[in-house]
Amino acid sequence: MSELSSPGSGGRRTYREVADTLRDRIRRGEIKAGEPMPTQAALVKEFCVERGTIRQALRVLHAEGLLTEATRGAPARVAAASPVTAEGDPRGGSPQPTLSALGPRLARAFEAEEVRVDALSLTSESLLLAIADPLKLIHENRLKPSSVTVRILLPARNIELAFPRGVEPDEARLVHHRWLQQRNAQGQVLLHNLRSLRRSHGIDVDVTFRALPFTPPLKLYVLNGAEALFAYYKVIRRQEEIGDTNLEMYDALGAESVLFAFDAETGLRDAAFVEQSAKWFDALWNTVTSDLTLS
Repeated sequence: MSELSSPGSGGRRTYREVADTLRDRIRRGEIKAGEPMPTQAALVKEFCVERGTIRQALRVLHAEGLLTEATRGAPARVAAASPVTAEGDPRGGSPQPTLSALGPRLARAFEAEEVRVDALSLTSESLLLAIADPLKLIHENRLKPSSVTVRILLPARNIELAFPRGVEPDEARLVHHRWLQQRNAQGQVLLHNLRSLRRSHGIDVDVTFRALPFTPPLKLYVLNGAEALFAYYKVIRRQEEIGDTNLEMYDALGAESVLFAFDAETGLRDAAFVEQSAKWFDALWNTVTSDLTLS
């Protein structure tokens, strides 16, 4: 599970929190189009974080189209014509990494009275990170849906995964065990964060997991039956130390995978893709999947 804060940062702000603050300043016009952002040194001092945290926050804003490229000796500037809406949704822009694109789109989906999110993936990591955006708005009383229904499809615990898996057969057990631990831990945190909305805000929440009998080669999100987002997993060969063993494995990078978005209101082509994505998800949910217990 990815860390959101810099190593050793303790209670310091995460890069997403820094990005949220800077994004709000741009939207309010405190930093106007064409004006330079404060230098990284100034932002490090202001937010009391490491320079790497500031760089990550600026990369998020650049991916959203809010900032121009920084040049040697000059900080990035606020884009003169940003494709990002007030909710941070990059409409009409190019596909973006999941970590940058999914949060703003989930926040827009949570503006509905009845929210419905269907997700298919290897683990819940990207959804867990992205759901922080609408949850933050709910806790700030800026959003208040009456109900939230989330259905999540994840690989079953006992299947042989195509990835992640060890390159050598005798390493497969350790890699699979690590994946299973991540799948369960991330799912449990996501479940807790969503269910807590019932206690804190009186929102009717229903979260259900089901198990897939295969390794999904892509991740899919269907939001309120009106928007479909998918990304092909970025599959790589890499090494990782698990316990005392340095393992070589085939792994998939979900947060870095490029997310393609289709909005049913955009046109017939997008509407057809959203409809077929929702039908495909329902077909998997109602046929070949089984009960999933996060343990």
